[in-house]
Amino acid sequence: MLKSFEHVGMTVSNMDRAVTFYCDLLGLKLHLRKKTDDGAELVFLDAGGGMLEIIAPTNGVKRAVDVPDDTAGLRHLTFLYEDVDRTFAKLEMAGVDVKERPRFAYNPEVLQKVAFVRDPDGIIIELAQRKT
Repeated sequence: MLKSFEHVGMTVSNMDRAVTFYCDLLGLKLHLRKKTDDGAELVFLDAGGGMLEIIAPTNGVKRAVDVPDDTAGLRHLTFLYEDVDRTFAKLEMAGVDVKERPRFAYNPEVLQKVAFVRDPDGIIIELAQRKT
């Protein structure tokens, strides 16, 4: 029997920059940070309903590439907020790369408002707000 969602794993180019973005700007909580046996950095960030596992390999990584519409793959990470407009304004003031400004969701049965930004490595992050 399924208990819950556990985590998504991703790779970044700079762990300090990633932790600052995900914790300081998006509000995730640092759960674990350590070095792996091969010298890479590993963190687990608590997102409230699951974890985000991030690894920064010692040999570096290339910037993320968006998944084309006709290709299978992970398109974005979504985090739920009480107020998308307020969260978006905070990120915009911090100079975060904006993909799409706040708008009403295409799936109003599930979400009320969404916005899209990019993390420091170009990964698309969706900010979501549910109907009240």
